Amino acid sequence: MFCPKCGSTQSDELRFCKVCGANLFAVRQVVDTRETADKSDSGKNWIAAVVHTQEESKRHKEEIERQRGITPEVKVRYDEIKGGVITGTVGIGIGIFLYVFMQGIIQSGNVTPNSAEILSRLWIAGVIPLFVGISLIINGLFVSKKLVEIAREASQTAANNLEGDQNPQSLRPADTTEFIPSGLSVTEHTTKHLRSSGQKQ
Repeated sequence: MFCPKCGSTQSDELRFCKVCGANLFAVRQVVDTRETADKSDSGKNWIAAVVHTQEESKRHKEEIERQRGITPEVKVRYDEIKGGVITGTVGIGIGIFLYVFMQGIIQSGNVTPNSAEILSRLWIAGVIPLFVGISLIINGLFVSKKLVEIAREASQTAANNLEGDQNPQSLRPADTTEFIPSGLSVTEHTTKHLRSSGQKQ
């Protein structure tokens, strides 16, 4: 290790410099903490860069969708329709799997006739997710579309009302030749009052 004060070479075990007496232990602690801080800062910078890149890509994707005319409301509708297709397809898959699987159990011959009747109809459980998927598709195609149109009309009405408020009706121009007779004046009858008080003295 080099002494930062005099520049002489010193052993790593020494606490003080043999030449100038500088505190080498304190210098080692500062160097160690700085290296640890640099390592943690580089880790923080990497994480910040990853988060920043993800935010940038999200903003870029939203900008592309906006340019294509895909508003958040339309995106919600598309997501509902997509979810409905996936759920319906899963329902069909479950129904087919249960039908084939239960037919194999029934044909194995180890099942009583009463149990065979129940197992042969178990595939109907796949109809539940199928109907859920169909309802999601209908909701995305018709109900959500109507709700988006109502919301758009309401926002346009609100925007029109705001534009109407920006141009308020003007008042009638003042007629400068019109004088309003005043009922009382501040100076009215003051001279009379002064004359009467002067006459008394």
